[in-house]
Parts: sequence; C-alpha cells; structure tokens
Amino acid sequence: MTGLEEQREAGRQVGRRSRALKIVGLTLAGVMTLSIAAAGWAYVHLNDNIKSVDINGALGDDRPAKAVTTPTASASASASPLPTGSVNILVLGSDSRSGKENKKLGGGNSSGARSDTAMVVHIGAGRTSATVVSIPRDTLVTRPSCPLSSGGSTAVAYNSMFNSAYSVGGAVCAVKTVESITGVRMDHYLEIDFSGFAKLVDALGGVTVTTDQDISDDDSHLHLKKGTHHLDGTTALALARTRHGIGDGSDLGRIGLQQKLVKALLDQMASISLLTDPAKLYEVADAVTASLTTDTGLDSLSELMRLGQSLKGLTSHNVKTVMMPVVTAPSDPNRVIAKEPAAGELWKSLQ
Repeated sequence: MTGLEEQREAGRQVGRRSRALKIVGLTLAGVMTLSIAAAGWAYVHLNDNIKSVDINGALGDDRPAKAVTTPTASASASASPLPTGSVNILVLGSDSRSGKENKKLGGGNSSGARSDTAMVVHIGAGRTSATVVSIPRDTLVTRPSCPLSSGGSTAVAYNSMFNSAYSVGGAVCAVKTVESITGVRMDHYLEIDFSGFAKLVDALGGVTVTTDQDISDDDSHLHLKKGTHHLDGTTALALARTRHGIGDGSDLGRIGLQQKLVKALLDQMASISLLTDPAKLYEVADAVTASLTTDTGLDSLSELMRLGQSLKGLTSHNVKTVMMPVVTAPSDPNRVIAKEPAAGELWKSLQ
C-alpha cells in the first residue's frame, strides 16, 4: 500500500470512528431525553393524582392554636431545611363505595362514604417518635356546626356518632369535630380509601402481621388462624375492617388490628430500599397518590416527599399506638363516650 493509500485508509477509519461516536452520542442523548421526559411525565402524573380540600380556608381562625416551634441551629443554616417541629395529622380511612374497585372491596351503596378509621398521628419534635391515637367511630360526641362546600352549614348535633361528621360535611367537618373534642390543632389531613390501602399494601409486597387469636368474620370475608401471616392488599384490608370475628364484635377490637397494621406497614417500608429502586418507588407512590385526599398543605408530590423525608428517622419501634380512653355510653350499650379525665389528659399531652 502506498503512502497516499495509507493516508486515505487512515482517513476512512477516522471517519468511521467519528460517525460511530456521533451515533453513540445521539443514542445517549436520546436515552437521556426519554429518561427526562419519562421522569417529568411520572412527576406530573403522580402530582395530578392527589386530590385536596382547603380545610384552612373553610375553617378560618376558629380553631385551636398552632403549636409554636423553634428552628434548630442546623435548620437555620440550610436554605431549605426539612421541618423538625411536632405536627398533628388526622388520618382517615374512608369506606367510600365510589368506583368499581371500592365497590368490589367494600360493597354497599355508592351514595356516600363514612370515616371507617380515624387516627390522630402526633409526630413529636425531632420527628423520630410518634403517638397514634385511634378514635372509635362509635363514640358519641357533640358534632359542631360545619361549613358546607355548597354554602351554609350543618346544625350542631348532640350525642351523634363520631363518624357521622364525615358523612354530613366531609373532610372539613371531620377535622372540625376532631379539633372540637380534642382541643388539638390538626396541622394536616390525609384520607385514603379502600382500594388505595389495598394497592399500597400490594405495592409494598404485602405486610406481616401476628394475630393473637383465630379470626372468623363472614362480613369482612376474613378467616385466619392465630399466628403470623404475610398478607396481600385485599386480606390486609379485610383485617382492617374486621370487627365481628374478634372480641365482643365492637369497633374497639378492630382498632387493635388496625394499629398492628400501622406498625406492619412501617416495618415493610423500612425493609425495602425504595430510594434505590425507582420502579418500586414509583409503584408505591402511584398506589398512594391515586387514592389520596389531603389538605392544601400537602397537595403536591414535593410537599408529600418533604414530609416523608422529615420522617426518615421514625421507626415502628418509636411509634406508640393507643386508643382514646372510652366507657360505655349511658344512653346506649352499643356506643361509647370519652372517659374523663383520662381522654382530656391524653389530648393535652399532644398539644
């Protein structure tokens, strides 16, 4: 091969390498563009999933005072510090019959919903410990007058079932009723329905729960032997709804099972590496946000992520679960009322 031919061949090799590099570069650019677009779509999709209620706007200033927190030294040094102060969140499990999935899981008619589960979650200062207080739905309370989204307001109702507040006035009335009977300001509101809870459990890979007795409840379709079980979403939901197969068949026995599930969920979240598994993280986030209703302070993916990040030091070992102290109502043996002064002392400890 002559010198000229060698130069031409070298030129062709350089050209081929150049074209190959361009192809690789364009391919990488395309992959990056698609990844960014997918990430952007995922964020918008999850963000749009979330429904919210403007509870602060509806209730105004006629509420318990907010807790006053002092920023820590580390927080003040950061441009956008994670919150570290105590916070109270009203968490409701709605037995909404709307939608095919909820009807399939819950049955009943589709004309409305009730608060099947109500928990006041108090996260202590530093956000490494929490107290979860369950309020029995069969508790008789004085339901305050609540503003309605359609205008006007509900009438004050005496000796009314606690869960009727959600039925007559939705999230706003549920929050106002809880604040009325506890004297504690609810900083945030979270509500998840039947299908959302079941999907969350399935997205997490199920939960492991130990039952202290055999459970046989034809109403919730749950039949479990005493012992440890790994439950899928549908079975976990049945456990959360079970009342006739345990204890005296009242709501009080069911609360104990629901509290077991709360800790089981925390343990399962801790056992899987969500932050290192984007696909799993997206699956969990999609399951939660699709069936979630929040107050306007938590109605975006970034706000929910910020709350979650602030709780990264919270484990199930530092979560105390209790029930509001109650006694049988004098007017109805199938209902309960707050036991005083124990109930008042409990709520005061959370202020």
